Amino acid sequence: MGKNAHHWHNALVTKQTIPAPVIAVISELVSHAESHASLDSLFMYAEASGEPPAGSKPVKVQDWLRETNKQHPEPLTVLGRIIHGYMDDPEMDADFKLNEWETETDWKKAKRANVRKLEAVLARCGLQYRTGGFVTTGGLAPSKKLADLIKGRDMPAIHREFDRALETVEAKPREAVSAASNILESIFKTYIEDNGLQMPDKQDLQPVFKIVRADLGLDPGSIEDQDLQRIITGLFSVVDGIGALRTHAGSAHSEGRKGYKLEPRHARLAINSAHTVATFVMETWDKKTAKKA
Repeated sequence: MGKNAHHWHNALVTKQTIPAPVIAVISELVSHAESHASLDSLFMYAEASGEPPAGSKPVKVQDWLRETNKQHPEPLTVLGRIIHGYMDDPEMDADFKLNEWETETDWKKAKRANVRKLEAVLARCGLQYRTGGFVTTGGLAPSKKLADLIKGRDMPAIHREFDRALETVEAKPREAVSAASNILESIFKTYIEDNGLQMPDKQDLQPVFKIVRADLGLDPGSIEDQDLQRIITGLFSVVDGIGALRTHAGSAHSEGRKGYKLEPRHARLAINSAHTVATFVMETWDKKTAKKA
């Protein structure tokens, strides 16, 4: 086997396909939300493999995704583009909702339920959706186990989660950054839930951190010491940068764009920075809890 053929063979063996449970949920979601014409347009935009299959909408979706698993070198890239609008755009399918739902409130509730269902099946399959139309693997999606560690403030265990992210830096820097970012996101979301705060509509890293930092009194204006103000302001930049790096690094998989080359040293910087933020936030959380006691 020649060098190029051997490389292609390895890519086929190791590529991540769209799991069957995810295909089943996507089939249900898209079939209810799209006409045959808009479904075809969506899948062609996502560069799904092959021509539109025959049959009902659910059958068409399932067959098309299965064919994509067989032919496309990166099926998860196609998946991310297909679900992008459903996950990121709260106003998607505005005309559709008027036909299917009695009120806009009913439509929004149904959409949130569908998104939660999709997020849950992705997590069970070891996947996670990221803003911008990216589906990542091995990203330590916020899980019950991790949430329990956070609720119990098991700092040694949280440190080990970051160590696991560092272990993948050399081989998979993009996934390592996603892992560290997801740990931060899980900490922030758990804080919001435990303290009865209002979860933001957009539950990305930056919006949830904004809620947490305000409740913990970490906004620079509330801190008298100017040196600490500079450091706290730096923490905000770190969180923004980690969230942006996770998204932009993922764009290297979008065809037609200049690849974002994420090196191990970049990933290591992001992970260590996220570790510092996580430790400070959880220690501040513990201090606030102790004051209430």
